[in-house]
Parts: sequence; C-alpha cells; structure tokens
Amino acid sequence: MELNGAGIDLRCTSKLNGKREEHMVIDFVGDYVDTRGLLHVGEDHDHIRSVGAMSNINYVNSLSSWEMDSVTALCDTFLPSVEVSDVTADESVVKFYATCASMAGTPERLGGFFSKRIQHPKKWMVRLALFLLSTCIGTFILCGRASLSSKFPYFQRFSQVSRQKREEIVISWSLSFFYKLRMLFRAMKFVVLYVFFTQVDEKDDNPSWKAIGYTGPDSKFKAQTQQSKTLKQTGFRECDQEEEETLEDFCGPLYRGLINLKKPRGMAVDVLRGFGFPVSVLSQKPNPSSSSNHSLSIKCDAVVVGSGSGGGVVAGVLAKAGYKVLVLEKGNYFARKNLSLLEGPTMDQMYLSSGVLATDDMSVMILAGSTVGGGSTINWSASIRTPQHVIKDWSVCHELEIFDSELYKEAMDVVCKKMGVQSEFQDEGFQNAILRKGCQELGYPVNTIPRNSPPDHYCGWCCLGCKDGKKKGTSETWLVDLVSSGNGAILPGCEAIKVLNKRKKGRERKIATGVAFEYENEGTKEICVVEAKVTIVACGALSTPALLKRSGLKNANIGKNLHLHPVAMSWGYFPEKSPSDFWPEAEKKSYEGGIMTAMSPVVADFDGSGYGAMIQTPSLHPGSFSVLMPWVSGTDMKNRMSKFSRTAHIFALARDKGSGTILSPSSISYQMEVADEENLKKGIEKVLRILAAAGAEEIGTHHVKGKTLNVKKASYHEFEKFVKEESSRPLRGLSSSLCSAHQMGSCRMGVDPKKSVVNQMGETWEVEGLFIADTSVFPTALGVNPMVTVQAIAYCTAQSALEVLKRKKCR
Repeated sequence: MELNGAGIDLRCTSKLNGKREEHMVIDFVGDYVDTRGLLHVGEDHDHIRSVGAMSNINYVNSLSSWEMDSVTALCDTFLPSVEVSDVTADESVVKFYATCASMAGTPERLGGFFSKRIQHPKKWMVRLALFLLSTCIGTFILCGRASLSSKFPYFQRFSQVSRQKREEIVISWSLSFFYKLRMLFRAMKFVVLYVFFTQVDEKDDNPSWKAIGYTGPDSKFKAQTQQSKTLKQTGFRECDQEEEETLEDFCGPLYRGLINLKKPRGMAVDVLRGFGFPVSVLSQKPNPSSSSNHSLSIKCDAVVVGSGSGGGVVAGVLAKAGYKVLVLEKGNYFARKNLSLLEGPTMDQMYLSSGVLATDDMSVMILAGSTVGGGSTINWSASIRTPQHVIKDWSVCHELEIFDSELYKEAMDVVCKKMGVQSEFQDEGFQNAILRKGCQELGYPVNTIPRNSPPDHYCGWCCLGCKDGKKKGTSETWLVDLVSSGNGAILPGCEAIKVLNKRKKGRERKIATGVAFEYENEGTKEICVVEAKVTIVACGALSTPALLKRSGLKNANIGKNLHLHPVAMSWGYFPEKSPSDFWPEAEKKSYEGGIMTAMSPVVADFDGSGYGAMIQTPSLHPGSFSVLMPWVSGTDMKNRMSKFSRTAHIFALARDKGSGTILSPSSISYQMEVADEENLKKGIEKVLRILAAAGAEEIGTHHVKGKTLNVKKASYHEFEKFVKEESSRPLRGLSSSLCSAHQMGSCRMGVDPKKSVVNQMGETWEVEGLFIADTSVFPTALGVNPMVTVQAIAYCTAQSALEVLKRKKCR
C-alpha cells in the first residue's frame, strides 16, 4: 500500500504457479476508484464510481443575482429562523429551529442544483417567476396586494416583503385558481426543502439531522467505512482469501468486468481485446456529431443497453450460454464500500434526473434508477410474482399466450431462485409493524412481502444502495454471471444514442446491426459503435421510447400507454414516550428496518376488476419526507420535521387505467383516470384507519391544506368526520403529493403491430433482431412491485434472442 499526493494504492498479491505476484492496484483518487486487474490477459483500468466522494459536490450556479435575490427570500420563507429556546432545552432542537435556510448556505446550493441538475420542461417558467419576484412590478403581478407596503413607493420586491406576508403569499399560490401558481409553489417547496434536508458539510452532517432524530448513514456502516479508511492509511498485507474478499468489498463483485473508456485510447482498446471483443480504431474528426464519425468500432454477439432488471437478466443468460455480450450503462457503478448512504449525493448520482423528476404538470413525482443494476440496485426489495389475475388478463384478454406458458412459469421460478426470494424476517421495522398491527386490529387482510434479501436484512438504506450486497439485485446476480462467464463486460458511463439498423434486399423489415453510444471524456463527447448480431434495449420505460425514436422507428405506439402506479400516502405520528404501553418499541425509527415486509390487499379488488389499490410502506429519508409533507408555515414545517423519526408513512398504490406519453425522459405527460383517483381515495381511507388502530397519536394526509387530527383527543364522530373528509379530497390538480416508483407500458407487447411495439418474443415489429426487455413492454399496469415480472419477461426474451444467435451461428 502506498500513500501519495496523487492517491492511495492498495496493492494485493496472490500465488500463481507457486509464486506470489502482485495482481491488483486500486487507486483511491478523487471521486473514482480505479481497479487495474492483471488477473487475466487484457484486463485493465476498470472504473468504479464512489458516491462518498461526491458528498460535497457544488454545481456551478448560473442563476443571476436578481434570481438569487428571489431564491434567498423563498428559502427563508419556507425555512425561517424560529425562536424556541423558551420551549425546550435541547441544544440541537434549538439550533435547528433557529437556523434559517440562508444561514445553512441552502440558496447557493439550490442555485447550482437548479442550474445543472433539474431538466424539467417548465424550468424556464420558474426562472421567469424568480426574475419577476426580483422586481417590484413583477412581485405585485405574482403576489397581489399582500406584497404592497403602506409607505411610499408602496411596491416592493419579494425579498423586501415581511416574512409573515411572504408566508401568506406562498400559501395563496398553493391554493390559487391559476395552475401555474400552484406549480410555482410545488416547484419551489420541493427544491428548497429537498436541498436543505439533504445537504451535508465536510463531516457528512446536516444542521437538522440530530434534532429530527436522523442518524444520517447507518451507524454500523459509518464504522466500517472509517475502518476501511484506516486500513488505506496504515497499509496491510493479508492472506489470499482475505485479499479477494477485500477486493470485492472495495470494488464490488463486478470489478473484473468493468471497462473505463475514459482511459487512454490504446489502453481501452487493449482491455476490450483482452475480453475477446474485436476492436477497430478509426480516425476521428474533432467534436464528432454523428454515429458515422466514431472513434471505436467494437464487435460482439449481443449488445445490451441497460443493466437493470431487464438488461441484466438478458446479459447474464446470453453470456452463460457462451455468447460475447457487451452491456452499455448510462449510470456508473457503485461498489458496496464506496457507497455513502447519504440521501442527496446518492439521489444525484444513482437516480434518473438526480431523483427530481416529475411529470410535465408536476402532478406526479417520479423515481427511477440510473446506475449499474438499474432500479434493482436502489429499489425496496419487494419480489412479488406476477399475480394470477394479471396473467389471465394478459394471456386471455390481450391474447399473449407467453404469460400462460410453461416457459413463463419456469422464468418466475428461475429469477426468484436467483434472487434468493423468501418471505421470512427476524425483526420487522417501524412502519411495517404499524401496517401489520393496524390491519390485524381492524380485521383487514395483511400479507408478508417476499423479498430478495435474507431474513436478517434489517436495513432502511437500500434505496441508497445495499451496503453489504445482501439485497440481490442484478449487480449481485445476473451481472455477476456475465462477468464470471468470461464472455461479457460492462461499459458504465456510456449512453446509447442510436440503434443501428439497415435494410437487406428481400426483407420486409430492417435488421438491427448494433448501437452507437457516447461518453464524456475530459469535457468532450466521444462516439463509439458496437456491431452486434442481436440488440437488446432495456433502458427502462422512460428512456427506451426516446432511444427507439432517435433510431428511426416510426411505430405510433412508442412512448404511448405509459402507466405509473400512482401512489398517495398518509402518515401517523407515534411519540417515543406514550402514556400507554401500546407501542413499547420506542427505540425504533421510521427509516430503519426492512423497507417492505407487509402489505394489505384490502382495496386491491383482485377478485373483481383487478384495478384497485395495494397498501404498502415507503422508504423516506429526510429530503423525500420533507417534500411530501404539507407546508402551511415555516414553523409548522419545522414542527412536522421534528417528528420525522417517529412518523410512519403508509401508501396506497393504484393499478392505473390512466396513461401518459413520453416525449423524452424528462418530458412526461400523464392523466390519471377518475377510477384511479377513487381507488386511491379508498386506499387513503383504509390507511388512516390502519394508522389510528395501530396507536397513532396524530394522523394526516399529504393534502396541501395540511389538516391533522389528534386521535387520542378526538371523539368517535370527530375521527369519522376527519377520515371521511381527508379521503374524499381531490388528488389531482396539485392538491396532494402523488408519487411513482414504477413506470411501465410505454413500448407495450401485443399481437397486433397497430396496437403494440413488440411481439410475444420481445422483438420489435419494425426491426428484426431488436429486442426490448424492460417494463416498457408490460401490456397494462401490473398493480404490484414489478421486479419479478420484468425479470421473468426478460428471461423469456433472452430465450428468443438465443434462438436468433443460434440460427446466425449455424449460417
């Protein structure tokens, strides 16, 4: 081990033919961990991204001083300084209430984040509003009479208006008749609260966390990380087995199969050839702009775009069958020990659009993975087989025989076995215990959720990556098969820009010939081409349609029929100190434990139409918690946040009939049907009752008016009135926070080319040899967590791709 100004080298040795040889160097430099493996010929310079090193990233702020004047005023409106020293002696609580957003540096961070990471199509409208609020006349236009002063010249900029008046103004936006003002409120509330509660200092700490009962990263994980740092600083020599385990801990199980194209061209070419991929180096003009002007041409049997629950499965199956497979992944790879488990940096680096993606009208907030392993790396572990009523719907009503076939049954068995799916748990977390207890008290049905993690996996941070690899996403299963086979490699940080295809004489359809992709190297974009016998697109339901359209496909169904599984939540507060012994586990926190272990189908309507709502629990860390909770004043928001660690959330997830259209991954239109809204309302009504039955002291929803009820003090009639009113409130029109973690159907499977994008084999109707293997092929919304279903479909699609490869091999 060497320590120098350029980084830290961890050199491990092994015995080869009786001799002890150095075989691996890990450079811990900046925000990368590079592994230079010499374990077999040609392996070199793989790259592994480190979230931890991104903790204090500050993006360049392109907002003007005028705009920043408005941003600062809005930040201190949503999160003002509040005096509470006469109420509590807790120093951390007093400090939290006394700290306004600008004191914590939130406006500057927000400016950079807004400038560089938010890609919403209505972003220009927010910037226009910020500019208007920096002027007297503009403030009057957006704020009305409340912005006027009693003294000449009467008109004021927003920053000159008193805090009390500013609060009245933003509340009026949230309830305004004008939709654009409601959007402005939603947007600014989101970014201000999110940035404040996720920002960290040089010690990875936040000024609010201690006061709200949040530990930040798992304390055990922090201890392991510190131990790792100590090892790197002091140096060590270990036995062979321990060295291999250390490498896997630091670099992850995929470290041998990752290729970093950002290294010098000759080195990258040698690595690719070492993996068995023929590579041609082409002359390239400066600043290439098209796939015809590319620097490298790589040949393989199959190219897979995306490494999540769809692409990962196909890649693993094809590679194990002996075919050369190259996986392109837009995101980066985050090994176990290189995770930070910090909400802000992780969302920024491992989620699509930094985790701040929303529909065009901002009615639904969307979460989607963008990292090696895709959604399976950051999802909540639920591993539910395709429900029988859905199989019947797809196989009978949609005439897709594949779903009622022996192959599909085999596929579900195979993927569940691969992921280690089981339904036991040693200890149940706070929120799931509440859901289970409430259902039992009310006589509602409650089931245990199968998970792709062992019974002792008590971790609430898996939405930020699995720190020990016990959650078996594709980066711990199918992609390991890819790498272990010796037939495949993964190119992280590479985004597909076009599926290449050509027309042959005598063929009705075009034939896929590979993929053109780009990656950024020292500030410039470089383009490479992968030539392949089959091409599998698995970018996810939000990104696959855009890639197909860029590739020249004209099918009118591409990007249509998008389903989101809209989610509406309610919450209940369970104080640590209660006058009764009803809830004895005072040490439990809302963000700890298995994210999903209990669910109720009480309003799922499985025996009827199959279009009801499932009741489950979410994973909410401070940032996501804050943006969902209603805001009615700065003081009230801090009061709500101070109860964070003992506030349980339970949600209703609708199998939606409503659908949307994808214009681009950042431009999504969606319209929820009335029936979907009614199903969510039924779910909210049941959730409020569940929370109260489990012993909540206070309950509420996410409706913008922020009404709450103290259950302990309310009469039966007051309780019934509250539940009826809150569950009957409209959910559309930005009146309540709606979310989506499941997107599907945007390139749906079918038997008619006029109504679908792919056939039962997963192959596109337009281009031969082009397969789609992600949730975009779902014929309808699924109604439950989709991981098992998408992996099973991908497994079936892999068999179809194998048949094509076998035929081409025989020619």
